[in-house]
Amino acid sequence: MKKYGLTMMAVTTAAVLAACGGGDNGAENNSEASGSNASAENNASENTASENNSGEAEDISGTVAIDGSGTVYPLMSRIAEEYMVNENPEVSVEVSRAGTSAGMQRYVEGETDFSNASREVKEEELEEMEANGINSQEFPVALDGMTIVLHPDNDWATEMTVEEVESLFISGAVSDDDTVMWSDINEEWPEEEVNTYGPNENHGTYEFFVDELIDGQDLKEGTNLQQEYSTLVELVSEDENAIGFFGYGYYEGSQDQLGVVSIDFGDGNITPSLDNIDLEGEYAPYTRQVFTNLNLDSASENPAVKDFARYVFDVADELAPETGFAPLPEDELEGYKEEVEGIE
Repeated sequence: MKKYGLTMMAVTTAAVLAACGGGDNGAENNSEASGSNASAENNASENTASENNSGEAEDISGTVAIDGSGTVYPLMSRIAEEYMVNENPEVSVEVSRAGTSAGMQRYVEGETDFSNASREVKEEELEEMEANGINSQEFPVALDGMTIVLHPDNDWATEMTVEEVESLFISGAVSDDDTVMWSDINEEWPEEEVNTYGPNENHGTYEFFVDELIDGQDLKEGTNLQQEYSTLVELVSEDENAIGFFGYGYYEGSQDQLGVVSIDFGDGNITPSLDNIDLEGEYAPYTRQVFTNLNLDSASENPAVKDFARYVFDVADELAPETGFAPLPEDELEGYKEEVEGIE
């Protein structure tokens, strides 16, 4: 765990809000729009006491502010909805999805209580936190599988080696001018130009793909990069020569619109699924942890922040598969919950 320096934001009482999609028309729970909020409206009873896991009844109210990863958004907004409806309707948990890097910038400036991320916090972000007095801790919340998607009518590129997949996205790997045909990969495939798609630089998924999977090499010229995941789903679903990348949950929620690549990492082709997305499993080379970063001083000063953080690790194993993530081991989540409960 990474811990650094101090300060946070004032707490305001707000109405109970529900997880919403910010106007996107993409797959349910899988839309991505900068600055949209997750909220769940609930006509609560007059009971204002919430029984927490320590067995002590407390009156907790207030607002929790979360921003960051669009990949993590479906999971965190689902947890927020469950918390507000079933755990504590007196707390408003506002979940936004500007992207990992954009959300982290808000966090290091003390604007939010949590920052969701689909990659680890960067050294320069830690330095900004220290300079701004932000005392932070990074917690894994689930596992995600980088998924390579196709147009649903593409029946020729459904099985590829990892080298073939990555060569399609790396500038100059196949052609000096980055005009790449399917037939350049396999002479039996169509002599049609390949169109590549992915999330833009605001997203940890972009950074994970570029920095970790293709070792920092430039993406192929002309790769169509988008802020909103629902837009990516739509673009790939309408382009027969498309190939794109994003987290497994966005594929799982749109299987009626997309095809998927089964990747050979050296021991046969593996199609991503919740059963094989694991750091030690068959799909391990394309598996990553996803995170939330917690402002420890905010959790110390605002009971609503601390209580929601505890709840995250109570239900993450149950709600992760519902939103396209493989859960972390229960004992690992329990350890994180105990760390949160120890915040004073």
